[in-house]
Amino acid sequence: MQKELLHYTLRLGDNALILGHRLAEWCGHGPVLEQDIALSNIALDHLGQARMLLQYAARQKGESYTEDKVAFFRDITEYYNLLILELPNGDWGDTLARQFLFDTYNYFFYTELLNSKDDHLKAVAQKAIKEITYHAQWSAEWIIRLGDGTEESHQRVQKSIDDLWMWTGEMFTMDEIDQKLIEEGVAVDLAPIKEQWHQKVAEILDVATLKKPQDDWMQSGGKQGEHSEYLGYILAEMQHLPRMHPEAEW
Repeated sequence: MQKELLHYTLRLGDNALILGHRLAEWCGHGPVLEQDIALSNIALDHLGQARMLLQYAARQKGESYTEDKVAFFRDITEYYNLLILELPNGDWGDTLARQFLFDTYNYFFYTELLNSKDDHLKAVAQKAIKEITYHAQWSAEWIIRLGDGTEESHQRVQKSIDDLWMWTGEMFTMDEIDQKLIEEGVAVDLAPIKEQWHQKVAEILDVATLKKPQDDWMQSGGKQGEHSEYLGYILAEMQHLPRMHPEAEW
């Protein structure tokens, strides 16, 4: 089970790491100062979660590994984040739509991870759940604000939801790794999470006067290390300094 647990831990850590990096790109570019700071703080929350998970992954890999080595010295096929999280930020509506879709999933996921029989994953969930709950509330409120706002904000955020929808199916895909860890009481069963997610998303979109897209063909592959070109650009930027100075201590 050790190999499966490591892969599972990296999936969760990479989700937090890559999304934290994407959100950090908004620093200094937010529409108003308050929201600029809000996104920067949410980015820090995700990076804090990434640290806890990658520290755990490093312990699983052996004494020669650290969280920094796990974060910065893997090749692109060794990252297992969801594809939706590596997509470019786009405009404010695109970023908020991605946050809403993922935050809603993340809330239900970590609520269930609190019941994991793995003490380390359970501890991460206990520390992160308050932050994740706030993220889900914050992004849902923004979707309502944009959807039920001006005609332009309504049209643009509807387009954002429509464009991102095909990337949401991967959140609920399960493979042999999930199944084995579910049997051990470690991983989260994503089938009920999918139902909860669809119900909550539909509820918020209805309040926002937005239409829920129809389920169709979905993108996938990130959980298995198959990525878009966008992750390559992220890693080139993220890994540049530590690879130039691999012996440096920060």
